[in-house]
Amino acid sequence: MSEPKEAVSGPVTVSVPTADDMRELGIRLAGLLRAGDLVVLSGGLGAGKTTLTQGIGEGLKVRGAITSPTFVIARVHPPLGDGPALVHVDAYRLGGFAELDDLDLDTSLADSVTVVEWGEGLVEDLSEERLEVLIVNDGASGEERKVKVTGVGSRWSELPERL
Repeated sequence: MSEPKEAVSGPVTVSVPTADDMRELGIRLAGLLRAGDLVVLSGGLGAGKTTLTQGIGEGLKVRGAITSPTFVIARVHPPLGDGPALVHVDAYRLGGFAELDDLDLDTSLADSVTVVEWGEGLVEDLSEERLEVLIVNDGASGEERKVKVTGVGSRWSELPERL
């Protein structure tokens, strides 16, 4: 018996010329996000994953400066108002599923927006519905990035129209 296929929408690819534009894309993404959403960020070192997350944090209006959680693994940014908290995770240093499970992300997932850097292949089981974001440096123009956003699950069935 084969496993059921997940509904996938998109991908939507956006050109992002500068770091400010990456933050602005994060703000736009935050406008689509709600408590319970999982965002999985992929891309090389320096691609802009944390910069995008800074924009998401700004758009969600959460407390605290958004910095890379590489050495602390995860940070929780409480909302300044009625919105969801932002849980920002850097899975780069995690050794696998057991260490991820130790973070208990599934206990806070329903009440927050969870953004996981370096989470590809590691966190997909946390939610059947998620955004997968791949950031690629185009190599030619320095700061220019291509950001590919793919929605997984019925929640994101209209992603192209909404992004």
